[in-house]
Amino acid sequence: MRAKLDCDPVMATARSMADEDIPAAYRNAYRPVNSQSFISAYKEIYRCSGMSLAERLQQRMRKLGLSQAELARRVKVSQPTINALVSGETQHSRYIGKIALELETTTQWLQGETDDPTEGAIVLSDRDAIAEKLGLAMIPELSIGYSMGGGNFLTDYEQTGVRVFDRDWLRGVAKGAYQDLFVARGEGDSMEPTLRDGDAVLIDTSQKDIRQQDRIWAVSYGDLGMIKRVRRLPGGTYHLLSDNPAVTPVTAADDEMHVIGRVIWIARTI
Repeated sequence: MRAKLDCDPVMATARSMADEDIPAAYRNAYRPVNSQSFISAYKEIYRCSGMSLAERLQQRMRKLGLSQAELARRVKVSQPTINALVSGETQHSRYIGKIALELETTTQWLQGETDDPTEGAIVLSDRDAIAEKLGLAMIPELSIGYSMGGGNFLTDYEQTGVRVFDRDWLRGVAKGAYQDLFVARGEGDSMEPTLRDGDAVLIDTSQKDIRQQDRIWAVSYGDLGMIKRVRRLPGGTYHLLSDNPAVTPVTAADDEMHVIGRVIWIARTI
């Protein structure tokens, strides 16, 4: 890591005039080090080694025209989570991989390990276009802690990966668009033997109207998320049922429960 002094644009430009960081066209021509156009171009193309994570995030967000709120929406975290990073309040995040993907860069660049923000980066539009040509759909896997044994808070979750599905197969099992689908993993044993701890489930968020009894749904009860069978009762209440007979059913009023989507597919290892 170079000294912090190198973050001064004039000092950085003067230093780089003497090495290979500056293209030959600039190196061989006269460019005063206080030229604002030259400095701006230099700062845009080449990193300053003293840049913090916050400064790198700000640079990429400006480049792509993203606000904190929009980046938070794409990463599926709260806006304060992004603000803590952009403001420099925190230097580490478990969401850094997803943030890098949305900013069309790499975690290595955000963490100051590489010089070029675009080297090795995946452009989302390119990835999705390739998948579409192959007849595939990229469905996000979210670590939202749907608990099959009591529930975890849903307020701030992350995308942990992407699952690839055949588009024709999805059209046969899902009612919503590809954008309405996501994969999650359950935790706990209250839905045994139907669902086991760690099983992956595909959830269709376009399906929210409980018209058939005892289907399996992803719901939030209060601020808690869970996967349960749901039975509609007279008077606007619901029974949240577990397949494990040792778990007592929960009764929820209509205004206490929010349907997130219906579980339409289950996968597990054996």
